[in-house]
Amino acid sequence: MKTGTHRLLQELTTQVKSHIEYAISLEKQTEKPLNARITPDSWSILECIEHLNRYGNFYLPEIEKQINSSHSKPEAQFKSGLLGNYFAESMLPKTKLNKMKTFKNMNPIYSKLDKSVIQTFISQQKKLLTLLENAEKVSLNKTKTSISISTLIKLKLGDTFRFLIYHNERHIQQAQRVLKEVWF
Repeated sequence: MKTGTHRLLQELTTQVKSHIEYAISLEKQTEKPLNARITPDSWSILECIEHLNRYGNFYLPEIEKQINSSHSKPEAQFKSGLLGNYFAESMLPKTKLNKMKTFKNMNPIYSKLDKSVIQTFISQQKKLLTLLENAEKVSLNKTKTSISISTLIKLKLGDTFRFLIYHNERHIQQAQRVLKEVWF
Protein backbone atom coordinates (compact mmCIF):
# COMPACT_ATOMS: atom_id res chain seq x y z
CA MET A 1 0.00 0.00 0.00
CA LYS A 2 1.29 3.43 -0.94
CA THR A 3 -0.39 6.68 0.06
CA GLY A 4 0.32 10.26 0.97
CA THR A 5 1.64 10.59 4.51
CA HIS A 6 -0.61 13.52 5.39
CA ARG A 7 -3.64 11.73 3.94
CA LEU A 8 -2.93 8.56 5.95
CA LEU A 9 -2.51 10.49 9.20
CA GLN A 10 -5.74 12.41 8.52
CA GLU A 11 -7.71 9.22 7.81
CA LEU A 12 -6.38 7.56 10.96
CA THR A 13 -7.11 10.69 13.02
CA THR A 14 -10.71 10.70 11.77
CA GLN A 15 -11.06 7.05 12.73
CA VAL A 16 -9.68 7.63 16.24
CA LYS A 17 -12.07 10.56 16.74
CA SER A 18 -15.00 8.31 15.82
CA HIS A 19 -13.76 5.71 18.34
CA ILE A 20 -13.74 8.40 21.03
CA GLU A 21 -17.30 9.45 20.10
CA TYR A 22 -18.48 5.85 20.34
CA ALA A 23 -16.80 5.37 23.72
CA ILE A 24 -18.45 8.55 25.02
CA SER A 25 -21.82 7.17 23.89
CA LEU A 26 -21.12 3.99 25.87
CA GLU A 27 -20.71 6.01 29.06
CA LYS A 28 -24.45 6.74 28.93
CA GLN A 29 -25.24 3.02 29.27
CA THR A 30 -25.68 1.26 32.59
CA GLU A 31 -23.15 -1.42 33.47
CA LYS A 32 -25.64 -4.23 32.93
CA PRO A 33 -25.69 -4.06 29.10
CA LEU A 34 -21.97 -3.19 29.09
CA ASN A 35 -21.21 -6.47 30.88
CA ALA A 36 -23.75 -8.60 28.99
CA ARG A 37 -22.59 -11.36 26.62
CA ILE A 38 -24.20 -12.76 23.50
CA THR A 39 -22.95 -16.24 24.43
CA PRO A 40 -21.27 -17.49 27.63
CA ASP A 41 -17.83 -17.51 26.00
CA SER A 42 -18.10 -14.27 24.01
CA TRP A 43 -16.81 -10.90 25.13
CA SER A 44 -18.97 -8.20 26.66
CA ILE A 45 -18.66 -4.60 25.50
CA LEU A 46 -16.42 -3.75 28.45
CA GLU A 47 -14.23 -6.77 27.67
CA CYS A 48 -13.88 -5.57 24.07
CA ILE A 49 -12.78 -2.15 25.33
CA GLU A 50 -10.47 -3.63 27.99
CA HIS A 51 -8.81 -5.74 25.28
CA LEU A 52 -8.07 -2.53 23.38
CA ASN A 53 -6.74 -0.89 26.55
CA ARG A 54 -4.29 -3.75 27.03
CA TYR A 55 -2.93 -3.24 23.51
CA GLY A 56 -2.82 0.50 24.12
CA ASN A 57 -0.73 -0.11 27.26
CA PHE A 58 1.96 -1.60 25.04
CA TYR A 59 1.70 0.39 21.81
CA LEU A 60 1.20 3.94 23.04
CA PRO A 61 4.45 4.13 25.09
CA GLU A 62 6.32 2.28 22.31
CA ILE A 63 5.08 4.69 19.62
CA GLU A 64 5.83 7.71 21.80
CA LYS A 65 9.35 6.47 22.56
CA GLN A 66 10.13 5.88 18.88
CA ILE A 67 8.72 9.22 17.73
CA ASN A 68 10.67 11.07 20.44
CA SER A 69 13.94 9.30 19.57
CA SER A 70 13.54 9.54 15.79
CA HIS A 71 15.81 11.92 13.90
CA SER A 72 14.17 11.18 10.56
CA LYS A 73 12.37 13.75 8.45
CA PRO A 74 8.82 13.23 7.20
CA GLU A 75 8.31 12.16 3.59
CA ALA A 76 5.41 12.94 1.28
CA GLN A 77 4.62 9.26 0.70
CA PHE A 78 4.17 6.31 3.01
CA LYS A 79 4.88 2.87 1.57
CA SER A 80 3.71 0.02 3.75
CA GLY A 81 6.11 -2.82 4.53
CA LEU A 82 5.24 -6.38 3.54
CA LEU A 83 4.78 -7.68 7.09
CA GLY A 84 3.28 -4.43 8.40
CA ASN A 85 0.73 -4.31 5.60
CA TYR A 86 -0.20 -7.94 6.26
CA PHE A 87 -0.75 -7.28 9.98
CA ALA A 88 -2.70 -4.07 9.35
CA GLU A 89 -4.90 -5.55 6.61
CA SER A 90 -5.63 -8.65 8.72
CA MET A 91 -7.14 -6.38 11.40
CA LEU A 92 -9.59 -4.65 9.08
CA PRO A 93 -13.15 -5.73 9.83
CA LYS A 94 -14.69 -7.80 7.07
CA THR A 95 -18.33 -8.66 6.29
CA LYS A 96 -17.77 -12.21 7.52
CA LEU A 97 -15.35 -11.54 10.35
CA ASN A 98 -12.41 -13.88 10.52
CA LYS A 99 -12.09 -14.94 14.15
CA MET A 100 -8.67 -14.67 15.70
CA LYS A 101 -7.31 -16.21 18.87
CA THR A 102 -5.96 -13.59 21.23
CA PHE A 103 -2.95 -13.98 23.49
CA LYS A 104 -3.79 -14.96 27.06
CA ASN A 105 -2.45 -11.73 28.57
CA MET A 106 -4.61 -9.72 26.15
CA ASN A 107 -7.78 -11.74 26.79
CA PRO A 108 -10.07 -9.98 29.30
CA ILE A 109 -12.83 -12.62 29.36
CA TYR A 110 -14.47 -13.05 32.78
CA SER A 111 -12.66 -10.00 34.18
CA LYS A 112 -14.61 -7.91 36.68
CA LEU A 113 -14.91 -4.63 34.82
CA ASP A 114 -16.69 -1.35 35.36
CA LYS A 115 -17.16 1.83 33.35
CA SER A 116 -13.66 3.05 34.27
CA VAL A 117 -12.52 0.85 31.35
CA ILE A 118 -14.26 3.31 29.02
CA GLN A 119 -12.52 6.31 30.62
CA THR A 120 -9.15 4.59 30.21
CA PHE A 121 -9.95 3.92 26.55
CA ILE A 122 -10.93 7.55 25.93
CA SER A 123 -7.70 8.74 27.59
CA GLN A 124 -5.67 6.35 25.47
CA GLN A 125 -7.41 7.50 22.29
CA LYS A 126 -6.71 11.14 23.13
CA LYS A 127 -3.06 10.18 23.60
CA LEU A 128 -3.17 8.41 20.23
CA LEU A 129 -4.44 11.63 18.61
CA THR A 130 -1.44 13.49 20.06
CA LEU A 131 0.90 10.79 18.74
CA LEU A 132 -0.64 11.00 15.27
CA GLU A 133 -0.09 14.75 15.36
CA ASN A 134 3.53 14.31 16.52
CA ALA A 135 4.10 11.72 13.78
CA GLU A 136 3.78 14.48 11.19
CA LYS A 137 7.32 15.56 12.19
CA VAL A 138 9.04 12.18 11.55
CA SER A 139 9.27 9.56 8.81
CA LEU A 140 6.49 6.99 8.95
CA ASN A 141 8.77 4.79 6.81
CA LYS A 142 12.08 5.01 8.67
CA THR A 143 10.78 5.24 12.25
CA LYS A 144 10.26 1.66 13.48
CA THR A 145 8.38 0.24 16.44
CA SER A 146 8.42 -3.12 18.17
CA ILE A 147 5.25 -5.17 18.19
CA SER A 148 3.50 -6.70 21.20
CA ILE A 149 4.20 -10.34 20.29
CA SER A 150 7.96 -9.85 19.86
CA THR A 151 10.23 -6.89 20.43
CA LEU A 152 12.53 -8.43 17.81
CA ILE A 153 10.04 -7.68 15.02
CA LYS A 154 9.91 -4.04 13.98
CA LEU A 155 7.26 -2.38 11.85
CA LYS A 156 7.26 0.97 10.13
CA LEU A 157 5.52 3.58 12.28
CA GLY A 158 2.82 4.05 9.64
CA ASP A 159 2.04 0.32 9.71
CA THR A 160 1.98 0.28 13.51
CA PHE A 161 -0.57 3.11 13.53
CA ARG A 162 -2.64 1.28 10.91
CA PHE A 163 -2.50 -2.01 12.82
CA LEU A 164 -3.45 -0.42 16.15
CA ILE A 165 -6.29 1.73 14.80
CA TYR A 166 -7.70 -1.01 12.53
CA HIS A 167 -7.57 -3.37 15.51
CA ASN A 168 -9.51 -0.79 17.53
CA GLU A 169 -12.07 -0.53 14.73
CA ARG A 170 -12.48 -4.30 14.62
CA HIS A 171 -13.35 -4.47 18.33
CA ILE A 172 -15.46 -1.29 18.31
CA GLN A 173 -17.61 -3.00 15.66
CA GLN A 174 -17.70 -6.12 17.83
CA ALA A 175 -18.90 -4.00 20.78
CA GLN A 176 -21.55 -2.42 18.55
CA ARG A 177 -22.84 -5.88 17.58
CA VAL A 178 -22.96 -6.93 21.23
CA LEU A 179 -24.93 -3.82 22.21
CA LYS A 180 -27.37 -4.38 19.33
CA GLU A 181 -27.90 -8.02 20.38
CA VAL A 182 -28.29 -7.15 24.05
CA TRP A 183 -30.93 -4.49 23.36
CA PHE A 184 -32.83 -6.41 20.68
